[in-house]
Amino acid sequence: MSGRILVVDDSLTVRMDLLDTLEEAGFSVTAAATIAEARTALAAGHFPLVVLDVLLPDGDGVDLLADIRASADAPETAVIMLSTESEISDRIRGLTTGADDYVAKPYDPVYLIARARELLRQSGEETPSRRETILVIDDSDTFREELRAALEAAAYTVLLAASGEEGLRIAADHRPTAVIVDGIMPGIDGATVIRRIRLDAALRGLPCLLLTGADDRGAELRALDAGADAFVRKGEDIGIVLARLNAVVRSAGGPVAEQATPSLMGPKKILVVDDSESFLQEISESLRTEGYEVVLARSGEEALDLLSVHPVDCVLLDLIMPGIGGAETCRRVKGVPVMRDIPIVILTAVDDRRLMIEGLAAGADDYIAKSNDFDLLRARVLAQMRRKQFEDENRNIREQLLRAEMEAIEARVARENAEARAALLEQLRSTEEELSEKKRQQQLKDEFIATVSHELRTPLTAIMAPIGILAGGAGGNLPESVRRMLTIAHGNCRRLVRIVNEILDMEKIEAGKMEFDLKPVDVLDLVRQAIEANQGFADEFDVRLCLDPSATEGMTVSDPERLTQVISNLLSNAAKFSPPGSEVLVTVRTNGHSIRISVRDRGPGIPSTYKERIFEKFVQVNATDRREKGGTGLGLSIAKQIVTQLGGDIGFEPAPGGGTIFSIRLPMHSVQQRLAG
Repeated sequence: MSGRILVVDDSLTVRMDLLDTLEEAGFSVTAAATIAEARTALAAGHFPLVVLDVLLPDGDGVDLLADIRASADAPETAVIMLSTESEISDRIRGLTTGADDYVAKPYDPVYLIARARELLRQSGEETPSRRETILVIDDSDTFREELRAALEAAAYTVLLAASGEEGLRIAADHRPTAVIVDGIMPGIDGATVIRRIRLDAALRGLPCLLLTGADDRGAELRALDAGADAFVRKGEDIGIVLARLNAVVRSAGGPVAEQATPSLMGPKKILVVDDSESFLQEISESLRTEGYEVVLARSGEEALDLLSVHPVDCVLLDLIMPGIGGAETCRRVKGVPVMRDIPIVILTAVDDRRLMIEGLAAGADDYIAKSNDFDLLRARVLAQMRRKQFEDENRNIREQLLRAEMEAIEARVARENAEARAALLEQLRSTEEELSEKKRQQQLKDEFIATVSHELRTPLTAIMAPIGILAGGAGGNLPESVRRMLTIAHGNCRRLVRIVNEILDMEKIEAGKMEFDLKPVDVLDLVRQAIEANQGFADEFDVRLCLDPSATEGMTVSDPERLTQVISNLLSNAAKFSPPGSEVLVTVRTNGHSIRISVRDRGPGIPSTYKERIFEKFVQVNATDRREKGGTGLGLSIAKQIVTQLGGDIGFEPAPGGGTIFSIRLPMHSVQQRLAG
């Protein structure tokens, strides 16, 4: 069975007719006469499609539709509303509630079956046959049955049609694997059937085998010219027919793929808009004989209301009507993106060139004068729907290409993301290893610093103290040579202690472990103490450290020990690089916001190229300075780090008349402000 359908109608005649029609088409049908029976059936099982009458004895079918749409068990169930109601407002009420289609009574069984099959196909509920299906179109009952028996014996599923019109509808509904069609039949002949299949974007790939009873040599040429894939004479053995059929099916590569574009021969709905009731009935009858479902609207307003909830396949629109005229209705339809592709054919009883131009300018796709001959109208309608089908097919192809391109882009992005993620994970792993290694190295460095502190500084301090005592005369009168050696030894010990301290300080700074003890500091008093403490070192170079008499007092919040360390570094450097017999001048100035401590030496000066580098580690102006003057090249770098962390800055400039001036600038915060910050 193709799919389960629930039919809900209180009329026994309609109910039984629907039951027979749908079951004959291959559907499994359950019938219900009331809403209560329908609810019981829906609760007992799933129905992919419901054919629902609007007026029922125990309620309104639209209310049941609303319940179906609200149900968590069957929200995707397709619903076709079935009613004698002809008012557009009634149709809109059903469609806005969630109906998939609205078919008026008396219904066309062919349209209803085709629409049911289409809705089930869209929902994925119609189960296709696993066997290849062959459609046989022939007006001879005897030959049809003979061919069916042979095809079924060859494991084909067979569909039968007695006319070309019926065959085209079946082809649109079932999408068979191949078609075998007789060349000569009443109505449309086999060549015309094949041409229409080839013009239908949804069916054009269908393999077609044309049969003919003619013996002339031109019959095959005419068959192939019509678009047939193969040609067989009826007089030939049935085995030849099967062999040719197998060949064309094999060449086609199997069943035709399901098309997104609906077939031209499938169910089509046409909206006719006209204020003339008699013309509406005439044209409706003519179009229904061609298998179209016809919806009637009597004004432009009704047409716009209907189209807003349920698009149709074509619109036939009277140009002159009360209210919104045909041109304005056409303009509004074409102005809505979801409706602008619907073909519109303008109808008018007045053969006026100006009106024709007005209608086409409003966006109409065609223009035709009203008449009692509807053949031309039906041909124009078919031409417009064929044009729209080609446009839809091209749009689908473009969308498929775009979708394929987007999928390729997404795949490439996913691949690149995966590669980037893998690279990032590898980088993170490498970084983690590097951090672990750095952590291990830092741990070794900390252990080294602790070793240096314990194994070098402590013994040096212990050695330096007694040497200093002996050199100071505590050991009595010593020979001059001994005293000189003790003095040299004491100076070397002091230098080693300074080097060790600088190394330890630099390591603390780089590890972020240097601690500061902030407190109020009298800067001028601190400078005096630093000068006094470093004068002994300056004496070794015959240099005198002097405080500028005009130095001013100033308070700041700082670490006195670290600030003294910085000033001492500047004083010792100035003493080392000043000529013997010179003096180093220290100045203290305040301006209300900051305190400036300047140390001027009388040395050779520092080139301007060292302006930025002089405070880097291990940088000295002259490579021989380290050997001649001693030092590690860390002092100024340490001084820079300390001053920065104290909230100040340090720099240098050439002194007038020679030498260099190093300056420290510190902020003059109030004691409370700095300690609080």
